[in-house]
Amino acid sequence: MWQDASVPGGNVMHPFRCAAILMLLALPGRADAQLPERLVVVELFTSQGCSSCPPADALLTELARTEPGLLALGLHVTYWDRLGWRDPYALPAATARQRGYAAQFVQEGVYTPQMVVDGTRQAVGSDRAAVRAAIQEARMSAEAQPALQVTTDGARLRVQSDRSPGASILWLVGFDPQHSTVVGAGENGGRTLQETNVVRALVRAGDTAGAPLDLAVARPAGVRVAALLQAGADGRILAAALLP
Repeated sequence: MWQDASVPGGNVMHPFRCAAILMLLALPGRADAQLPERLVVVELFTSQGCSSCPPADALLTELARTEPGLLALGLHVTYWDRLGWRDPYALPAATARQRGYAAQFVQEGVYTPQMVVDGTRQAVGSDRAAVRAAIQEARMSAEAQPALQVTTDGARLRVQSDRSPGASILWLVGFDPQHSTVVGAGENGGRTLQETNVVRALVRAGDTAGAPLDLAVARPAGVRVAALLQAGADGRILAAALLP
């Protein structure tokens, strides 16, 4: 459907005791052995031409600033542009991505504002309780996350992943941390909109059928860059990583 042994004080530990402690530390459930918290992805489909969107934009800003371990992205769709105001950040790729989610969620059509969490849960973007519940559900997921990494390799980016469970798609997302726009017409005419993590590019960079990834790719437009590894069958975000 879809088109990252020396001991202080000089004491020496007996080797058998040391081995036993190392085995305990390796057991599942030990805090010392836990993997880093997975990065939950929240996508807001929004438009500067939609009067219902500013509260959702504000919630996305709040989430981006106050929720660690969260990648909040604002994707501006194009279908509001014909209704009095052309959103300077509207992307055809954002509209196509939302239509893909609509098919996945068996919706009759697309709407704004819509938030999609980890590619599997959706809510009205201004519904604080529903959005936070979806984020909490995503955080509770016990699914192991592939190791995904984005680094610079000269003028290009290097994206590496150890694996993916089945067919998946690698997306590169370029985004700007903040924008302020004076809207001159349309439903938000006369308002100054403050928007966070505005997506400037969404690029399908590669596909995998479960094998490790190691790609050199061009950097997309935008101040910051993220990589998303997304299941091709059901839209799940399998892993996400930010370029440091």
